[in-house]
Amino acid sequence: MASRGTTETGKLKQNLEEQLDRLMQQLQDLEECREELDADEYEETKKETLEQLSEINDSLKKIMSGDMTLVDELSGMQLAIQAAISQAFKTPEVIRMFAKKQPRQLRTRLAEMDRDLMVGKLGRDLYTQQKLEILTALRKLGEKLTPDDELFLSANAGTALSQFEKVSTDLGSGDKVFALANFEVEKAKQ
Repeated sequence: MASRGTTETGKLKQNLEEQLDRLMQQLQDLEECREELDADEYEETKKETLEQLSEINDSLKKIMSGDMTLVDELSGMQLAIQAAISQAFKTPEVIRMFAKKQPRQLRTRLAEMDRDLMVGKLGRDLYTQQKLEILTALRKLGEKLTPDDELFLSANAGTALSQFEKVSTDLGSGDKVFALANFEVEKAKQ
């Protein structure tokens, strides 16, 4: 009987991770196919996806308020959802790796981007945006950044990433993260 709660918690976590993966993939696919869709279709699909993320956010809020043992396991997912909703991160792939706490994969992606920039396969603006996202994710995962990376972050961080840093630093107060996420969802709906 004691393992029943553990099993249910594991299944619930797996279900939420699968839903999050699906929605992050949906956002990534949407961005990749943006040119093929008309503006209304793109906006409607993005709005629906953000609404689904909001629903997962609400579910996480209920779980966290009723069962404090889930907070540590779900905090990465909570931050990933908050980042997607607030659009601090624009790259679903980075959000996914951050949510799954995959610093090695983030560093590999950064190395691939450095290579792509050098061979002209990746534009400077996109490189800067994605490098900022990856470095911010690595910092939030407790990874040590090089002095050059810290300098890059301080020179290029915008208000969205700064807001994410500020809110996620105070993760102990989950209500603030949810309040920001709900505010950003409401703003996106308008």
